[in-house]
Parts: sequence; C-alpha cells; structure tokens
Amino acid sequence: MNASHTSTAVPAFVPTTSATTAASVLLQLGAALVLGLVMLYGVGFSEASVAHNAAHDVRHATGRPCH
Repeated sequence: MNASHTSTAVPAFVPTTSATTAASVLLQLGAALVLGLVMLYGVGFSEASVAHNAAHDVRHATGRPCH
C-alpha cells in the first residue's frame, strides 16, 4: 500500500446540533399542518356524495363491510 494514501472513512453517525434538530421538527410540523389544512379544505368543500363514494370505495378495497 502506498504510504501517502490515507483512508478517509465516513462516520456512521454525524451528530446534529440542536438548531438542526429544531429546524427539522419545525419543518415536520409545518408539513403536517399544510397536509391537514389541504385535507380539511378538500373534504370541507367537496360534495357529500364525493366524500361518501371515496370512503365507500376504500371500505370495499380493504374488505370491510359498509352497509
């Protein structure tokens, strides 16, 4: 092996700072909030028959009785 060659191993775990962790948590909370608002908006302004048919199809697809 060449003496000038040094191995640079990548650490298995890279420690994170509290600022990185806090930013990650805030990003996750923000994404969950946006997803929740989109879902509420979609269900709130859809027609009742559309919401019923979607739930009905899911129940049949998962093998659950519906009526």
